[in-house]
Amino acid sequence: MVDTVGAFCPHGLFELPPSGDGPLNGLTFAVKDLIDVEGRVTGAGNPRWLETHLPAARTAQCIATLLHAGARMVGKTITDELAYSLNGDNVHYGTPKNTKAPDRVPGGSSSGSAAAVAAGLCDFALGTDSGGSVRIPASYCGVYGVRTTVGVISMDGVVPFMPTFDTVGWFARDAGILSAVGDVLLPSAAGGECSLPNRLMIAADAMSIVDPDALPVLERGIDMLAESFEHARSVAIAPQGLERWRETYRTVSAHEAWRINAQWIEAHGSGLSPPIAERFAYAKTVSDAAAAAAREAQSEIQRHVRDLLGSDGVLCLPTAPGVAPKLQATGDEVEAFRKRVQRLTSIAGLAGLPQVNVPGLEIDGTPVGLSLVGSASSDRALLKLAGRLSPEHRLCSLDRVALQGRWHRA
Repeated sequence: MVDTVGAFCPHGLFELPPSGDGPLNGLTFAVKDLIDVEGRVTGAGNPRWLETHLPAARTAQCIATLLHAGARMVGKTITDELAYSLNGDNVHYGTPKNTKAPDRVPGGSSSGSAAAVAAGLCDFALGTDSGGSVRIPASYCGVYGVRTTVGVISMDGVVPFMPTFDTVGWFARDAGILSAVGDVLLPSAAGGECSLPNRLMIAADAMSIVDPDALPVLERGIDMLAESFEHARSVAIAPQGLERWRETYRTVSAHEAWRINAQWIEAHGSGLSPPIAERFAYAKTVSDAAAAAAREAQSEIQRHVRDLLGSDGVLCLPTAPGVAPKLQATGDEVEAFRKRVQRLTSIAGLAGLPQVNVPGLEIDGTPVGLSLVGSASSDRALLKLAGRLSPEHRLCSLDRVALQGRWHRA
């Protein structure tokens, strides 16, 4: 395998053969450099981290499970430093190339994994998602990407970042492969035998913050999706406003990120890039009292979203407000867009729910993703639903007239 897009980190150029024979025979996968491989140091996107940590004592359970199912690992991929970004750039190892939009960022923090899949360097790739780190690069790179229900896949052997939000996820170009990986990694209880959801809810408040050029494209995509549901209607998902939800997520996540990483940051953090250093500097200021209040708000949000979805509902929203930012975007532009992104990603994040990016929509050839958020532990059903709504079946036919008023069917 030749890395044509700079997706793999220098210390990640190694392979692991399958350890068993199973449903993933013949498939190749890459792994975000936040997940342990026995005998190798997990770099977490930072050379100093690489220098100051010991080789992993054992391989993460998620990797071992894939190897046992017949897949072959082809390397470790670049992550944003300590996973604290959504942009996909890394001052130490470079920015993986987004083959679907070469003049734009790939999205992070699972940037290398998304770029490798989009470029065809592997069949699927593991990432992690705490605040959008699988969903956003999937949208930017035009591939499938799933963030799983919090706690449904073991985080053993994954560098902790924000434990309340940390999840394992993966990318694929093909909906069948996306689902096949889920059949291996997900417990059977994660929606294994349940029927597909039949209620579609479109988050109107999420739609209200997207870029003007993205809105008509996303609306036409939703019209296509709505045809597959018995019931479809528009809802306001966040009564308190999505900016309030973003602030809740920011407070809880920053408090946890500092608690987990404070000792290492204080000793070795002088080499962090300015945006990452600024985020940790903010995280240091979050008081225990502020975090406790935000956790109470999160509990209320989680109950609200889970009650709304029930057991048969799915929420549709834009994965990101628009296409990926340009590589040359200023720091202020990137940060402003990041805040808008987090208003969207905080929905599933705060509720601890699974979310899958469905590719197939484009603006002048540049990908923009739609997402489906399912109920807790409905991961398998959500992946099967994404397959039924795959580009070859639905989203490729956007020359059709939009279905006026369809969102408001009872």
